[in-house]
Amino acid sequence: MDPLSESGMRTPHNGAVVQRRSKTRSYRQSYRSCLGTASRLGVTPALTARRLNASRRAAKPQNLADKVNPEHLALLVKAEWQLSYVTPLYQFRHTQLRSYSRQLAAFIVAEKQQGLAVEVSELHNSYRVSLSVVQGLTESEDDAETVLIQIHSKPMFARQDEPQRSVWSGWLTCVHGSPEYLRSLPKDFTCLPLFGSRGPEYLSRVVKSWFQKTFDCCFGSLEINHTSLQWFAALWTDCHSQSHIQHLRMLWTIPAAPPLQITYTVDPQDAWDLWNSVRKEATAAVTEDAASIDLEEVTGFLQALKSHFYRHFRLDLSAGTLQQVSTALGSAKSSGRIKMSNSRHVIATLTLLTECALLRMPI
Repeated sequence: MDPLSESGMRTPHNGAVVQRRSKTRSYRQSYRSCLGTASRLGVTPALTARRLNASRRAAKPQNLADKVNPEHLALLVKAEWQLSYVTPLYQFRHTQLRSYSRQLAAFIVAEKQQGLAVEVSELHNSYRVSLSVVQGLTESEDDAETVLIQIHSKPMFARQDEPQRSVWSGWLTCVHGSPEYLRSLPKDFTCLPLFGSRGPEYLSRVVKSWFQKTFDCCFGSLEINHTSLQWFAALWTDCHSQSHIQHLRMLWTIPAAPPLQITYTVDPQDAWDLWNSVRKEATAAVTEDAASIDLEEVTGFLQALKSHFYRHFRLDLSAGTLQQVSTALGSAKSSGRIKMSNSRHVIATLTLLTECALLRMPI
């Protein structure tokens, strides 16, 4: 019996691509464009031609406490994460996470041993790696289950009875991934395009290196561009009636000598009233689902905020670049750092970030 059928963990495969198996060899002989090394997945030399959705459903709060392990949920929402995109993983299986944990721990030890005059056994005892499934975050049958990675360690010369502590955490996820893209992948590939990490940078490099060597994937930095930051500002403001956002704060950089940074903080009710006025104008102009938000509404909302700022300070924010957006629900930075502060809005945040990650992948 197929072991995957005996588990609640899901590594989606698409039966529709069986007819493409004759081309498997060409996939396996192609290259990994972002690293310039051999890869099993065919790629193109440029980024995907798709663009960020111009319309999306308004974010609805979800009580994830009923679906997600409370410890996992607390870990996701209590920290700021550095984001990366990940190309599809070759022959990754959710049923093998225990084996992957041992392999990654051994890889960390091997990397750490280089240049250190210590016994391997001493290092091996100082690291414990855990890969586990975070169930409850998938939103469609095409989404693969989220994988949580945790590294525990103790100081090299710690007392024997001193407990290990968490020194690094990361996760791979796919929430509301593009069905067209996910179903187009060859059978042996699993798509978990969004990677978040926190902890020492050298451990992030080691973890990425192990995934690349083991699953023939590659990682790339995931910046959050100007348009995506505007979407966060609008989507979070739209949640104010359900979850008090406390403030809408934006950080802008204005080209000057030296560069000028402006923090623009808007009262939550003022932001909500302005957003409602933009929404009413848009929904009155066209007959469409009021639960859907269009990019025109998002840009209209930001333009109204910039116009208000100009009236008071005679400074045009359109000349600058939006660098950061934050509310009580979370914060997003152009550098690719995200913080999810409210568990009820984790799904909406990860949905937008998954879309950003898929668009960044060079395949």
